[in-house]
Amino acid sequence: MPASKANAQPSAAGGDTDSEHIAADICVIGAGPGGLAVATGAAAFGRSVVLIERNNFGGDVLHSGCIPSRALAAVANRAHAMRSAGALGIAAREPEIDLRAVSAHVAGVIAGVAPNFAAERFTGLGVRVIHAAARFINKKTVVAGDYRIKARRFVIATGSAPLIPAIPGLDGVPYFTNETIFTNQERLHSLIVIGGGSAGLELAQTYSRLGSRVMVLVAGKALADEDPELAAFVLEQLGEEGISIHQDTTVDSVEGGLGRVRVNVSVGGEKHVVEGSHLLIAAGRRPSTSDLGLEVAGIRYDERGIKVDAGLKTSNRRVFAIGDAAGGPSYAQVADYHASIVLRRALFHYPARVDARLIARATFTDPELAYVGLSEAEAVKHAKKIGVLRWPYRENDRAQAERKTTGHVKVVTSRDGQILGAGIVGAEAGELIQLWSLAIAKGLNIKDMSSWVAPYPTLSEMNKKLGYSYYATKSASPTLRKVINFLARFG
Repeated sequence: MPASKANAQPSAAGGDTDSEHIAADICVIGAGPGGLAVATGAAAFGRSVVLIERNNFGGDVLHSGCIPSRALAAVANRAHAMRSAGALGIAAREPEIDLRAVSAHVAGVIAGVAPNFAAERFTGLGVRVIHAAARFINKKTVVAGDYRIKARRFVIATGSAPLIPAIPGLDGVPYFTNETIFTNQERLHSLIVIGGGSAGLELAQTYSRLGSRVMVLVAGKALADEDPELAAFVLEQLGEEGISIHQDTTVDSVEGGLGRVRVNVSVGGEKHVVEGSHLLIAAGRRPSTSDLGLEVAGIRYDERGIKVDAGLKTSNRRVFAIGDAAGGPSYAQVADYHASIVLRRALFHYPARVDARLIARATFTDPELAYVGLSEAEAVKHAKKIGVLRWPYRENDRAQAERKTTGHVKVVTSRDGQILGAGIVGAEAGELIQLWSLAIAKGLNIKDMSSWVAPYPTLSEMNKKLGYSYYATKSASPTLRKVINFLARFG
């Protein structure tokens, strides 16, 4: 049934007389990147689609995640460039930062991107859009506002919200989360960040470069989910910029008020007090699954998210869950990837399955950190023998020209050269990792990475040089040398 002809009719006598009944092929709950991708793809293939969103289209990504974070970081990085321009022969200077103008810049970026996520755009594609909270009332029916929707397939894409830890005293102290900090228009003299993941460290560096004194409190290890070798480069740089990172720290309680916050912590059994003017909670995310009526729909879930199989199907065969709602890593690209899996299964009955090795991720600190595929530790369990290749930024001509020589490329291969994982720490790592992401998706061998021509001078040459380095490790092979000596006899 074409999306523009979704079956809608008044409820029958004896039912909810104020409700309109809608029948659709696919009903999507949540208009973040994943939900929008499912709705767009299904409508493009002529399916009738209902899209339900109770808050803002675009979700966290547009309003309080990636987009405002990158917009604010662009300002901070420009300010840092002014302070550090001396190495390039330009007189360094302390920038004058107008935080009201900075806030307007962030709002302007969101406004510029917003049309890509606008409800009207999807209505124009034939999607039936409903602005309301959704709730299952049985295994095959959802209520949203004045509508009852029955669909062949449902997709839960409700995302996540900031996780607020149970810290004594926190409920009486003002604090920021990623949902509130981007509208800030005043200088944060000293910012305490609770949380050492990607989001926490990105914001820590951003506000440090905007002139704040920043302290980060981490329950375990900072960037704990990243390759320790690569993470060390990031943490060293943050330390050199004056950001104080306290790992293995237990937050006992919080007290104070606006402009003065005291955080009582324990480190190795010793008690300490950390003071600052403002507090940011960046302790992770929690799936937004409350009030969906999951129990009534026969959908299993816990505090980590909705339970799904490798094809993202829930315990209710009609319902899929994707992205943060399914407990996936909190990245927009994960939700988008999950959407592609659901579309292949729901529309074409293709047995697509999630392969976590294909999902590239990036931490947008300076230097950036990006990774795709198996980590070195995971690869050891996967293959009997692995190889690890590295290529430093300092041996790249473009990096030398631009004074961006911190970091390196690291690739993990099997014994026969199959690419198992790749990580990069350094300038433009989020861009450079994409070639390795393609290589892993296509099952390429490290030998293939030397068979393309890179423009000179570019940072991308490091990827090719690393491919060449594989042969360097083979040059000492006695067998290979005998072959070369034999071939030399023929001129």
